[in-house]
Amino acid sequence: MSKDTRRRYSEEFKADTVDLVEEQGYGVSEAARRLGIDRSILARWRRERREQAISGSSRPKGDERDAELRQLREENRKLRIEREILKRQQPSSPTN
Repeated sequence: MSKDTRRRYSEEFKADTVDLVEEQGYGVSEAARRLGIDRSILARWRRERREQAISGSSRPKGDERDAELRQLREENRKLRIEREILKRQQPSSPTN
């Protein structure tokens, strides 16, 4: 039994696909069938685009998550360095 690999689509492909529906007049089901994707995926991309337009965000959610992840990793790296410095500054415990 093989596990299906999740397909990934570029942001450009998603935008072009949503444009087919919103600007070219294709139906969601028709556009999805012609492009070989599931109808629910295209519907989700349309919904996400509308939400982005309402919120005024031009960046996809993935970019925001990536930026936050980079920031947290950098903060983690700095904290580890600080912890190592503090460990070295502590006096060693007396031996009996």
